[in-house]
Amino acid sequence: MRKLRKDLQTVTRALETLTKKTERLTKAVDKLEKAQTSGKQKAKAKTTKKAPAKEPTARTANDQVVNIIKGIKEKGADVPTLIKKTGFEDEKIRNMVFRTTKHGKIKRAGRGVYIGA
Repeated sequence: MRKLRKDLQTVTRALETLTKKTERLTKAVDKLEKAQTSGKQKAKAKTTKKAPAKEPTARTANDQVVNIIKGIKEKGADVPTLIKKTGFEDEKIRNMVFRTTKHGKIKRAGRGVYIGA
């Protein structure tokens, strides 16, 4: 008899947790449906407005490095400043600098200092 009571108690607990979970899921589904319907209306409104012209972003890491080097015109950029601005590792920066100098996109202004070509 005691075992039967324990089994019934565990079953009722499991049912209670399942009902709570299903209630949470239904609320989440309702929120998603509301967000999707409101998102469609916002998308229609956005198509009527023209977006302001944006500057082209760097597509590759090499382009990012070249843009940073060209941005620093007077003194030029060295590897530690490139590491700070991009967050790339030392070896990756050095390889990119080597490649871009070979392609003629940047020039060497001094020892370890690079300027835009």
